Amino acid sequence: MVVRTSSSPSTALSDLRDGPPLVQCITNAVVTNFTANALLALGASPAMCDIPGEAGLFAGVAGGVLVNLGTPTAEQRDAAREAVAAGTPWVLDPVAVGVLPVRTALAHDLLAARPAIVRGNASEILALAGAGAGGRGVDSTDSPEAAVDAARALATRTGGTVAVSGPVDLIVDAERTARVHGGSVQLTRVTGGGCALGAAMAALLAVADGFTAATTASAIWAVASERAEATSTGPGLFAVAFLDALAAVEPADLDGRVTV
Repeated sequence: MVVRTSSSPSTALSDLRDGPPLVQCITNAVVTNFTANALLALGASPAMCDIPGEAGLFAGVAGGVLVNLGTPTAEQRDAAREAVAAGTPWVLDPVAVGVLPVRTALAHDLLAARPAIVRGNASEILALAGAGAGGRGVDSTDSPEAAVDAARALATRTGGTVAVSGPVDLIVDAERTARVHGGSVQLTRVTGGGCALGAAMAALLAVADGFTAATTASAIWAVASERAEATSTGPGLFAVAFLDALAAVEPADLDGRVTV
């Protein structure tokens, strides 16, 4: 796939669907199925290639790479190091960083490979920036607005974009700040909602710069989750409705969703 630099969320979504990107996911064992289905619904092609000796080769042909530290086995840690060395734009999702030592050390090592996007909750971003101790496991105990300075510092350090998920998503690079309002609290009651968001950002990196990819994915998640909540009565039905809503999101639905 030829990498393009889509300039808006609507254009980025159109470009993704025009040429479905191959997305390598080195991700949390708990969420592989949901993540793969979310990418397929969005219009991308997922591959969970996390074997050392193959991960680097596969990253070289992928349009975007996700490294999610939810279940960082020794094999996954080696695969992640291989993949990020391939030069393909990639997303770091530092799950539970700050609370647990193995993944925290790995996240700091991986930062040297300059992820195009770092995506996490506020406590994870604060911890990764050295400004906090982390949240309660995978749960944030801080608000996105409390992480603005930490996110900016990380973005400056990596030369990329930092996306802080929360009731209002915050996306920053060295110069710009965007906020995406809306969405559904039901996303926090379904395993993989945030992890799949990181994968969507990786897919959009095949057609857009990091800032546009992060804001576009966040806007898509807001639209799709609102629609899914409106047609479901609980988290089980919501998960299915969310996949359907992802497939139904149109580029024009993203207009006005991002405030920069």
